[in-house]
Amino acid sequence: MANTSGADPVFRSQIDVPLSPRPFRWFFVGRVVSVLGSSMTPVALAFAVLETTSSPEYLGFVLAAAMVPEVVFVIVGGSVADRWRRDVLLRITNVGAGLSQACVAFCVLTKQDPLFLVFLALVNGTLQAFISPAMRGIVPQLVDSANIQKANSMLSASRNAARILGPSVAGVLVAAVGGGWAIALDAASFFIAATCLTRVVLPTKAKSTSVNLLRDLREGWSYFSSTPWIWSITLAFMFLNAIQMGVWQVLGPSMASTTIGATGWGLVTSVKAAGLVVASLAMIKIAVRRPLLTGMITMSATAVPLVLLGAGSNLVPLAIATFVSGLGSALFGIAWDTVRQRNIPNTMISRVTSYDDFGSYVAIPAGQLAVVPIASAAGMPQVAILGGVTYFVVALLPLALHSVRNLAASDAT
Repeated sequence: MANTSGADPVFRSQIDVPLSPRPFRWFFVGRVVSVLGSSMTPVALAFAVLETTSSPEYLGFVLAAAMVPEVVFVIVGGSVADRWRRDVLLRITNVGAGLSQACVAFCVLTKQDPLFLVFLALVNGTLQAFISPAMRGIVPQLVDSANIQKANSMLSASRNAARILGPSVAGVLVAAVGGGWAIALDAASFFIAATCLTRVVLPTKAKSTSVNLLRDLREGWSYFSSTPWIWSITLAFMFLNAIQMGVWQVLGPSMASTTIGATGWGLVTSVKAAGLVVASLAMIKIAVRRPLLTGMITMSATAVPLVLLGAGSNLVPLAIATFVSGLGSALFGIAWDTVRQRNIPNTMISRVTSYDDFGSYVAIPAGQLAVVPIASAAGMPQVAILGGVTYFVVALLPLALHSVRNLAASDAT
């Protein structure tokens, strides 16, 4: 139906301006290489740990050792990224990550004490806590405002494509030469990324007027807590991520084993990744006029696969729903990055987004741990269905706020 109300359409064609700045091209190449390498590590590391220790519990320790410092230090990482030049910070942290991954590869290849892997996982998680906030703040410094969404779409498409390709390559390498060599490639990818970043040179920052790091953190918190469209989305994702990671990742494989089987579950997972890639590519050409309104509506589609999983759906409906969920997740992710980068002052964007990261991810372990005893008491299907319904409601709750419903991609609040 044609738009006859005079209001702006939800979607409009985006001006096709090439991303010509050389610094962004070097940044993009380095990021693609790094993400491809990192996407191989989970598969390679999992098989390496299991081969060395024969203990799934030990693998859990290694994975937790990487996640905990990332959550704990991400807020500090945001403050550091706002104080320092982000190009320098990313070079240092990529070299550090390359060295730590090289040590992981050495430990795996030479069958060292697995305790070293736990220590190195702590190092990697800490470095990632500084990489993520710097990544969020550097894109607006490399492209103009009109091209931020296009840049985010390109980065998202490459990241999601790597998540499809990387695990497959890692599986082949694990079978052919062992997981240690796949991790060694990841180490090399960080060094390549750091080399690419030497071609990305930002202006030297003026010396911070803040007395200390704590003052920077308070300034970031003040902005975050006083901006409803930011904290409301973060609060929603505190619950959304806990539900998704608990129901889909923990209960999902067990429930699928009695319905669509392991092969079907693998296909469903791949289909979601395909949806992420398709939406990311589409968002290079399509701009969203009301990004948070559209993003949260499309994000709510993730509830459907959870409900179908609990209802014992067969493969085709579940795969279709999961593909749509991938489309919605990518659209929201790109819109969310773009809105923050266009509206939050670049001098504090790393701090503000680090609070967002912390709030969004802090409840994931609780969801993963709580879902099993709850399912034991109430039943897996019931928990999956209730989780899906709750997910749908929570995803739409932020839309009760005027600033979320009506914020345009380039509005300031």
